[in-house]
Amino acid sequence: MNYLNKIFSKPNILIKLFTIFVLIFLFGCNNENEKAGKEKSSAKEIAYSPDRDVDIQRYNIEVRKKQTHQRFPCDSISLMEFVLNHFPEGSYLVSDDRTTTYELPNPAILYYPEDRQFIFGVVARSKPGERLIEVKNIVGYDQSFIDLDSTELGTAFFYLILFKCENGNFKIIWEAPIPSHGGFNYLTLQKWNFNSTKFIKTNFHYAQGVGNISYNYFLIDGLENLPHLLMTYEGINFKRTISYVNEDKFPDYYEYIYYDDGNKITPGDSIPFVWNLKDSVYQNLLNKKHTRPY
Repeated sequence: MNYLNKIFSKPNILIKLFTIFVLIFLFGCNNENEKAGKEKSSAKEIAYSPDRDVDIQRYNIEVRKKQTHQRFPCDSISLMEFVLNHFPEGSYLVSDDRTTTYELPNPAILYYPEDRQFIFGVVARSKPGERLIEVKNIVGYDQSFIDLDSTELGTAFFYLILFKCENGNFKIIWEAPIPSHGGFNYLTLQKWNFNSTKFIKTNFHYAQGVGNISYNYFLIDGLENLPHLLMTYEGINFKRTISYVNEDKFPDYYEYIYYDDGNKITPGDSIPFVWNLKDSVYQNLLNKKHTRPY
């Protein structure tokens, strides 16, 4: 009889052990969920609290100062402080997407090589009335999806801005809107091959089309006047390239047509667009009613 009791008592022990294990697991999950909930709540509070956001930005700037061995007037850290102190709340000097995991992101700024008093910078501003944007949500390949629903993470408005350094202080010469909300990649200075006009290329990832989009700002009327915007892009089934069609000072472009039959994508024709100075639009030479703003 004792032998039978021992046999039948084993399942009870197993049930008790299983119950204890389940309780420990559930307790651990609850703690993790509670921790995650607190972190999410804290992030949400910061997103709607400009004062806390400013404190975090100032802390990050101080970290950069400690890690930077050489400083000079109007350097990138100074420009970050200028944007923080003089731009509307929720404004940030954007960073490039070309840095490694082990170093701080490089600010998206460019010193004009012929006169380093002039500095180009990309600044993102939060849409008034929405949550503040976060730079990590608007830079990089995955962040280009933010165009599908940017309001949940805040809507970013990008600007290319020309600053001038005068006696160690910054002065804004002009600012030009960049028609994108996320996926920033890099900023670079290039030269148009046809007439050597310099232009600033701001490149954005375009994950939806497996490609990239560039907003090119041509310094048509000199450095200190507002530049001329021309958009170019390239992906698996779309392409637009800078060209020189009607031989004026404004860049033109070719729009390429692709045919997709479901099995393969085949390049087709190309259509020239030229800048119509009178109407301030790009016009299709084959169909004058077909226009584009940039």
